[in-house]
Amino acid sequence: MQRFMISKARNLLESSRQNYHFQRSQLFSPQSAHRFLSSTPAANFDSSSFSSTMAPPVSINTINPKVLECEYAVRGEIVTLAQKLQQEIQTKPEAHPFEEILYCNIGNPQSLGQQPITFFREVLALCDHPSILDKSETQGLFSADSIERAWQILDQIPGRATGAYSHSQGIKGLRDTIAAGIEDRDGFPADPNDIFLTDGASPAVHMMMRLLIRSEKDGILCPIPLYPLYSASIALHGGTLVPCYLDEATGWGLEVSELKKQLETARSKGITVRALVVINPGNPTGQVLAEENQKAIVEFCKQEGLVLLADEVYQENVYVPEKKFHSFKKVSRSMGYDEKDISLVSFQSVSKGYYGECGKRGGYMEVTGFSADVREQIYKVSSVNLCSNISGQILASLVMSPPKVGDESYKSHNAERDGILSSLASRAKTLEDAFNELEGVTCNKAEGAMYLFPRICLTEKAIKAAEATKTAPDAFYCRRLLTATGIVFVPGSGFGQVPGTWHFRCTILPQEEKIPAIITRLTDFHKSFLNEFCD
Repeated sequence: MQRFMISKARNLLESSRQNYHFQRSQLFSPQSAHRFLSSTPAANFDSSSFSSTMAPPVSINTINPKVLECEYAVRGEIVTLAQKLQQEIQTKPEAHPFEEILYCNIGNPQSLGQQPITFFREVLALCDHPSILDKSETQGLFSADSIERAWQILDQIPGRATGAYSHSQGIKGLRDTIAAGIEDRDGFPADPNDIFLTDGASPAVHMMMRLLIRSEKDGILCPIPLYPLYSASIALHGGTLVPCYLDEATGWGLEVSELKKQLETARSKGITVRALVVINPGNPTGQVLAEENQKAIVEFCKQEGLVLLADEVYQENVYVPEKKFHSFKKVSRSMGYDEKDISLVSFQSVSKGYYGECGKRGGYMEVTGFSADVREQIYKVSSVNLCSNISGQILASLVMSPPKVGDESYKSHNAERDGILSSLASRAKTLEDAFNELEGVTCNKAEGAMYLFPRICLTEKAIKAAEATKTAPDAFYCRRLLTATGIVFVPGSGFGQVPGTWHFRCTILPQEEKIPAIITRLTDFHKSFLNEFCD
């Protein structure tokens, strides 16, 4: 009887499926589509007449103007041209005076040859294919602690299903692990309910901008130069960016006097400043803030009633012994301030650090100092996206809880980590020295993150040539550099800069064996450029 009922149900489902597809084909046929658009009989429909007399449903003049205002230089015009040149090289290698495009435009470590961290990938592989955990061969292919960690993680996932949706804030057990990692790092308690796991840090930033910005009368105080995610997100959500210029002469310092000046100027224009963005270590400028500077920033936000948005995705990337990373949460708690005193959102990502897992899209924000009713709204916004991807969630927990002393992978993991960070520090110093050797170029010390932001003095002749092509002078330089050498830099104008100054951003990520070629090509081009545009 049971088999009969199952068979009958299958027949009904198949009949319904066929009927659905028949009705759908009728509904979305060209003739039926026409019926939605016009009362003219389908037999008399002339598609060419329709297309020539009707305006397109979407044009550059009818899309959301906030989208037009939004810009993201890291993947902008220069990169688009680089991709075009790369295609030309593949089809016709002799078309250009270089054999490859050297992408120095974006913090994408594995695309430039950095290898993934073994322990992290072993755990991910086992979680995604748990059936191999019980196989005898697995013991010889994977470390004991990666097998144990995979079991721990799978036990935290309902049904051990890494392909299923999770809680909108992320899997509770993984948030427990991340909170414990934050507590170990800072020495102050962390609550897993404050953790929102996201697809990298970017969605978390967008979520907070969506929460804070009500109209163009709401402002976000931002350091300039600024990673363009923030300027783009503020534009998309209809707010006003309030610039605070970093002091290049003091190693890109964030001076509280400048913060107060810009805050007062914004308020005098009727702007309600809601938050301050701080990126530490800095992007694109590579500085690491001193702890005393951080304390002054915390005090400023507390006194002025601003939310502190702390971008800390480069917390592992510190290259100078005299500087250390301190989270803003640790700094604020060490000052005696708790959730009643300051609203703080900290962003972290698996894309940076020594792991560089950009494509896995993992990250989180820790949200503290918000009332229960506001937190409910943050949760509501996060639930609209259902949840972040599970592989990214797992990676975020691993990043905050790597192998410990006594684990089989402890020594090998630390060797991989230290090798990557040491190489990054070496590459940063080599490029910094090379930039400072170029005539008319100055580059501050690379203290952290993944970038250098050299300043370039351009001649009046070069500036006028750029103006003739309706291009910013630093973009003009970067475009000429690309077409002559295949090197991709991002113009400083895409990040903002003190008016009348010009810069470009270069990553330190190309592998060490590529660095000499980059320096040679850049040096030769720069000399040629200066000769061509000599005043």
